[in-house]
Amino acid sequence: MSTPLPTGAVEHSISAYLEHQRALGRAYQHEEDILKSLSRCLALAGAQNLDLAVFDQWCASLARLNATVRRNHQRTVYKWCLYRRREDPSCFVPDPNRFPRAEPYIAPVIVSPEAVARMLDASNAVLATPDSPLRPHVLRLATALLYSAGLRRGELLRLELGDVNMRDAVLRIRESKFHKSRWVPLSSDAGAELRHYLQRCQRQWGSQSPETPLLCHGARRCSGYTGTGLSRGLHELMDAAAVRGWDGRRPRLHDLRHSFAVQCLLRWYRQGADVQSQLPKLAMYMGHVSIVSTAYYLRWIPELAQAASDRFESRFGALLQAQEAP
Repeated sequence: MSTPLPTGAVEHSISAYLEHQRALGRAYQHEEDILKSLSRCLALAGAQNLDLAVFDQWCASLARLNATVRRNHQRTVYKWCLYRRREDPSCFVPDPNRFPRAEPYIAPVIVSPEAVARMLDASNAVLATPDSPLRPHVLRLATALLYSAGLRRGELLRLELGDVNMRDAVLRIRESKFHKSRWVPLSSDAGAELRHYLQRCQRQWGSQSPETPLLCHGARRCSGYTGTGLSRGLHELMDAAAVRGWDGRRPRLHDLRHSFAVQCLLRWYRQGADVQSQLPKLAMYMGHVSIVSTAYYLRWIPELAQAASDRFESRFGALLQAQEAP
């Protein structure tokens, strides 16, 4: 058993660990939330230091999460404990062999343009609430931006009015994954949706500062949406529009980003574009370091297979027929 630490020593160690990781260029915001939850568990247990009993108690609080997420949470604590052990060889380090196994990867549900159109129609039936007078318009805009621009949910939630160039219909994504910032030009339809939404915000709350969140709720002043609140609303839209995969699964929000990438690829095949030369552009648009990351989002769907087959036939079909002729 490790030696008890003075009050606040665990918090100090967590702060030092986060500072160390950020000095290496990592954001570690999610990891900070995980370690803070561990610190709260220590406080509730009245413990001054982490041991196996408190660690198991904290793990029990993660029971609602799937095995892969629980494992990632536990590995975050494991890495912090290894960091502590550099200075205190006696400190507790959990056994990673006791962590749950990661669950198999769940394939994304690729959402079709027709399904998104049904979601946009379903947003018209969403009721506003006293705390969210523009809720139907927020969900409509969120659907349009997630699908047509391939944004991550966090990127959409962090957008502020100062990040919107309405004249050119361009969004500024600041310091997203891998600390990359980028400019995201919108399609004409998405730009129109954004313009109509901002006009409604102007009528509801008047002029706002550039730091005001783009997605707003609140009766008297504009406050930003949480990830849970946005996800719940968009899942309601999916249910109302009967958006499901071939196996009956409802898409996750991140599946809209997968769908954006696949629809780009499908569009290029149908237009006869040089797909390989377009992939670096897609990687830049999506905020990836290279096309290797982008390839993760490209799924082989029947429509894509048919488009590739049609293109191959138009290019080489005559040669194959000539070889088959007697």
